Amino acid sequence: MKQTRAGGTENISVSMPTDLVTELRSRAGRRGVSSYITEAVRHQLAMDGLAEIVASHEADHGPLTEQEVEEARRELFGEDIPQDTGRDAA
Repeated sequence: MKQTRAGGTENISVSMPTDLVTELRSRAGRRGVSSYITEAVRHQLAMDGLAEIVASHEADHGPLTEQEVEEARRELFGEDIPQDTGRDAA
């Protein structure tokens, strides 16, 4: 999965709980487990990078306001994203 300078791949060994592997194989389908995991790792690395950017910004400027978060959400995902994601709903 690890890309080399020549754009190749490298085999790695990963241990996971059996039930997770079963669900992974079921969901990966035709694209295959390696492809599914590669995309999941790319996504997680992007999220980690975003979290680092936010943490750095907040260290310099204080916490993001709700308005700043909504503006960033619109810029990244467009105008059609619902305001309330349901996480804070009681």
